[in-house]
Amino acid sequence: MKSQDTPFEGGPMDGRVLPVLLGPTGHPPKTYRIPVPDAAGGPPTVLVYRRTPRGHTKRLGLVRGWKYVHDPEGLGDADRLRWPWSGPRRDNTPHGKPDDPTG
Repeated sequence: MKSQDTPFEGGPMDGRVLPVLLGPTGHPPKTYRIPVPDAAGGPPTVLVYRRTPRGHTKRLGLVRGWKYVHDPEGLGDADRLRWPWSGPRRDNTPHGKPDDPTG
């Protein structure tokens, strides 16, 4: 698989450049989630970064490259355009009682 060195802006990853795997279209993913383990052994904190254009060409306005910008709310794709035929949005919350081991 191909990868591309992609810069990160904002948040704890500010100024770092990481190799990010490209998808079948040759673009990096729209959102990049980085789990950071908790020092006290609790659940990990997830940092969310969104893909934005790094720059555009002068003549045609094509995207020159991509960068990731920190999304402090961690919404990811929550505010993107939704089509009527794409189905209901899934939530990742557990369905059941919190103390029930079977869910």
